[in-house]
Amino acid sequence: MNANTPINLNKVRKARDRAADKAEADANAVKFGRSKAERLLDAARADKARTALDQAKFEE
Repeated sequence: MNANTPINLNKVRKARDRAADKAEADANAVKFGRSKAERLLDAARADKARTALDQAKFEE
């Protein structure tokens, strides 16, 4: 940009805020996010544990 080009400060501020929000979202995705394979594995393990518990119950 040259010195004669006007700058819209609202656009600059919004772009800066958007970039900061995206960086925070990416950090949270790494910190808290799980892949689909991990979610499926946890669901399968929970189902297997529930089945084993049901098999171990005593019926009167």
